[in-house]
Amino acid sequence: MTDVRGLSVASVRVLVLDLDGTLVDTVPDLAAALNRLMASRGLKPFDFTSTAAMVGDGVARLVEKAFAARGLVPDAAAVAEFSQDYAAHAAVDSRLFPGVVEALPDLIAEGWRLAVCTNKPEGAARHLLDALGLSPLMAAVGGGDSFPVRKPDPAHLLATLAAAGGEAARAVMAGDHANDVVAARGAGLPCIFAAWGYGPPAMAKGAVAVARDIADMAAIARRLLPD
Repeated sequence: MTDVRGLSVASVRVLVLDLDGTLVDTVPDLAAALNRLMASRGLKPFDFTSTAAMVGDGVARLVEKAFAARGLVPDAAAVAEFSQDYAAHAAVDSRLFPGVVEALPDLIAEGWRLAVCTNKPEGAARHLLDALGLSPLMAAVGGGDSFPVRKPDPAHLLATLAAAGGEAARAVMAGDHANDVVAARGAGLPCIFAAWGYGPPAMAKGAVAVARDIADMAAIARRLLPD
């Protein structure tokens, strides 16, 4: 099987990337939207550190965790309100982590394909990627609502990989959460743990390597899948 450039799919190397905490520091906008929701319910706000600790399992779980931290369960409208608010303000203060704009184009120039596999809703993910100029670099975006399952289910990662035109034998996952490691292992991919992200070091268990920054992540990916 070949792609549009005449390359066999088996020869295409794919780096599948988590979004929040791996490519983009999204906590400022997540915290802002979360605290607007909290304020509308008369509840105490969360600081950035507390918000970061709740990120990684998707919007519904973020809202559930926030309400649980206040001894409550979300009301019926809470998740939808947060989702609508955050989708409209996902790229206000969020910023790329250092090294992203240098490392990703270099990988593409070497023949790699890039994809995003995130538990963030696909619409919000694409809006954020558009705003930060990363969309043209991505062969596929698999959001938390793109498929019937999401990370840590390996089927989420495999579906994203298939959309990018890759296969597990020639792919690497990189992320900052245990969900990324578990999904990668279940899908048969090596996972690089992003030490600069939101997940504590214990979440790196099962990863094949821990990267200190984006450049280090790219270098490890090259070693794992040499041309």
